[in-house]
Amino acid sequence: MSSEWRCGKLGDFIELKRGYDLPKTKRASGPYPLVSSSGVSDCHSEPMVRGPGVVTGRYGTIGQVYFVDDDFWPLNTTLYVRDFKGNDPRFISYFLTTVDFFVYSDKAAVPGVNRNHLHEALVEIPDLTTQQEIAKSLGALDDRIALLRQTNTTLEAIAQALFKSWFVDFDPVRAKQKGREPEGMDAATAALFPDSFEESELGLVPKGWEVTTIKNLTTKIGSGATPRGGREVYLDEGVALIRSQNVYDSEFVWAGLARISDEAATQLSGVEVKQHDVLLNITGASILRTCVVNPDALPARVNQHVAIIRAKPGISARYIHLHLLQQKTKNYLMALNSGASREAITKSHIEHLPILNPGLALLTCFQEVVAPVYAKAEQTAAQSQTLATLRDTLLPRLISGQLRLPEVEAMLKDSCDADTVFGQ
Repeated sequence: MSSEWRCGKLGDFIELKRGYDLPKTKRASGPYPLVSSSGVSDCHSEPMVRGPGVVTGRYGTIGQVYFVDDDFWPLNTTLYVRDFKGNDPRFISYFLTTVDFFVYSDKAAVPGVNRNHLHEALVEIPDLTTQQEIAKSLGALDDRIALLRQTNTTLEAIAQALFKSWFVDFDPVRAKQKGREPEGMDAATAALFPDSFEESELGLVPKGWEVTTIKNLTTKIGSGATPRGGREVYLDEGVALIRSQNVYDSEFVWAGLARISDEAATQLSGVEVKQHDVLLNITGASILRTCVVNPDALPARVNQHVAIIRAKPGISARYIHLHLLQQKTKNYLMALNSGASREAITKSHIEHLPILNPGLALLTCFQEVVAPVYAKAEQTAAQSQTLATLRDTLLPRLISGQLRLPEVEAMLKDSCDADTVFGQ
């Protein structure tokens, strides 16, 4: 290792500080991110810390590191860098991802990290110029990943807008009721919609559409379990164990995806995840986040905080997912949990959730329309994951000095379009 790398305790290079409490009752809508142990959870009208900043979980999701460009408010479940001591903030954010926070946790049932213990970690850090070069290279990959994710956000918005038009606002039915042809669709598709409404337990709905429940459109609804031994049985390779931190609204998140052995997976064979399964978080702060499983994550199981919802043959999984994604649906399910000691949605709650069944012909048509949109989204997600894997491979070697920047650029030219990544 060359002489520009300095050795010392983490506390010699940065100062960590506990975040600040901000009860939900005192939060006001605004532009400043509220950063919890699981990331940006909301926004507030004023910041507590001037950015850029680096935040990591103190309790809850420990070991995750978040870089914040702007002013922000770190919540009390976090530690944030109060003083960078002349080091590059973006580099420090990457550097902290290589620290094993669990080594410095209190080993309690709910692990917590003490900043004083972290300050004692022995580390090696390069000079500022090298820090900035490393941060620029890794940041270019992250920027490309962010652009791909934005593309997926746009694609998802297209699908959601179509769902809302057809199955929430009933725009084609209203158009036909007024004697007009529905906009943006061919005659065969328009013919699948009725031209009037009728009363139902859900209010006015298109005539002939059945008010049913999720149970009647699915073959499986159920959550999983954590293998005996908890985190200690997780492996670097193996069958995926999907947890609530992997399930975001309309996005399967790879970060923190646990792996278990074939033996442990066999014990959880009853909660095997299959292609097109809808995933729904049923407990905790991330309750009711939902997505369709990424096929590249299979084979997989789910733990007890995530429910599998499997559509019947001919029923569009995307239709069910987009129904669960509606705020009205989330509000309905949360109301069923009213008065409970903890936030949790049961199997019965999901099974009895009302949903419209417009008929197989229209559901098939909807699936055919949105399939290319989601196919493109899956392709973009795969590109994003490839770049993320590359970044995660390069990061520890760059941070430790085992790999130099000229070598990185050569590797990128061999493995991907380096000009695209670095914007050259």
